[in-house]
Amino acid sequence: MTLRIGIIGCGGIGQEHARRLHFKLAGAQVVAINDINLAAATQFSEMSGIQARVLDSDQAVIDAPDVDALVVASWGPAHEEQVLACIKAGKPVFCEKPLAVTAEGARRIVDAEVQAGKKLVQVGFMRRYDAGYRALKATLDAGTVGDALLVHAAHRNPAVPEMYVGDMSITDTFIHEIDVFRWLLNDDYVSVQVIEGRKTRNAHAGLHDPITVLLETRQGIRIDTEIYVACRFGYDIQCHVVGETGVASLPEPMSVPLRSNARQGSGILMDWKLRFIDSYDVELQDWIEATVRGEVNGPDAWDGYVASVTAEACIEARRTKQILPIALPERPAFYARQG
Repeated sequence: MTLRIGIIGCGGIGQEHARRLHFKLAGAQVVAINDINLAAATQFSEMSGIQARVLDSDQAVIDAPDVDALVVASWGPAHEEQVLACIKAGKPVFCEKPLAVTAEGARRIVDAEVQAGKKLVQVGFMRRYDAGYRALKATLDAGTVGDALLVHAAHRNPAVPEMYVGDMSITDTFIHEIDVFRWLLNDDYVSVQVIEGRKTRNAHAGLHDPITVLLETRQGIRIDTEIYVACRFGYDIQCHVVGETGVASLPEPMSVPLRSNARQGSGILMDWKLRFIDSYDVELQDWIEATVRGEVNGPDAWDGYVASVTAEACIEARRTKQILPIALPERPAFYARQG
């Protein structure tokens, strides 16, 4: 079976997903697209060689009889309405993060999906599909370093644009760690503290950088994450899990070690797309195959909701400079973990 896909949102990530699904991965064909800029969507469809129909609204793509499943890659504030429309239509949907821009909105999606009685929603937290993170999780699940006690992590970008301000270091950047730590540790969060230290001179106006987020899980695991988005030297993702009998670390991306000009070292990537490009392929291939089987195999609507609740708690902890609880309702049986 070839999964016929509609794309909503033809910006950078939407175009990348469209090309990936149509030309690179097995079992999928992009048949319809929409973007708020119809002229740009038409130009992309023609110049990319996809030749998908450009429809005049997101709802038209959702309702199209030859569209089996949707990819939502529009801007964040539109996600909730579009995902809810997909659920109402009974069509599987892959939604790029965030699932919704508020926890309240994400909860509405959860409630709608439960009411529909079938899991349809997957959220684009691609780190779960990264080979390095999967190797790290396999090590932790095997008990190789005993029970996890501490996690030391960092999310570093060389630079961010002027439009990146305020709490985007949490909502756009740290949101990935929020999801992947829950998955790595098979645990949820109970409290958070956010610390602002000395601001780098490389941070533009409207952005305090770096910050540190301290999380505690239900099992008592303590997590500290440095978020530094103007570090200049590279795109650098670190994760070290301290266990009872050892330390397990996220592997570095492959690079040729060099001894040259009286120095020894290896390269550091500068672009997040290059760091996780393979994980997007694995993620969407898995989504295609699971969707054909009528399943959701990756991060689901509940995961998207928990990420939103946690992000909002982080923002409030940053504002109040207090250690705040993260209050989560019990996971509905509908979203019971598999395996």
